[in-house]
Amino acid sequence: MIIQKGLVLSTIYLGFIRRFAVTASNSKVMSGEISNFNKTSTIIPGEHSVAYVTVPNEEVAKTIAHGLVSNKLAACVNIIPKIMSVYEWEGKVNEDTELLMMIKTRTCKVNDLTEYVKANHPYTVCEVISLPIQNGNDQYLKWINDVVPIN
Repeated sequence: MIIQKGLVLSTIYLGFIRRFAVTASNSKVMSGEISNFNKTSTIIPGEHSVAYVTVPNEEVAKTIAHGLVSNKLAACVNIIPKIMSVYEWEGKVNEDTELLMMIKTRTCKVNDLTEYVKANHPYTVCEVISLPIQNGNDQYLKWINDVVPIN
């Protein structure tokens, strides 16, 4: 019983020390979190985004993807086949097979990207949503910068 109490107390103590050490070295990071702070990184968290667009078929996906990359609105578009979408539209629940486009770009290009997709998409209201990239492979994120200019 004494050994178990000692083990519990030492575990609590080590957890406290670990938390104190992590928060002392980087006050924005709590124990157990993955830090987006990298002293050698030149990438700014949120400078890049991933946008998601659903499309009805491969032809539409390829047309939009090629346009986005050719117009320097995206560095890369992954086309993910055969997703099932269940959604409400005009008061009815629908179920359709679609494709998902995962688009990597600069955050400052998301509005232009959205306008391009809307102008070239067959849906009345197309999905274009984006999330900022907070952390990742610096070389990959720098490549996005090289491919997608700010202006």
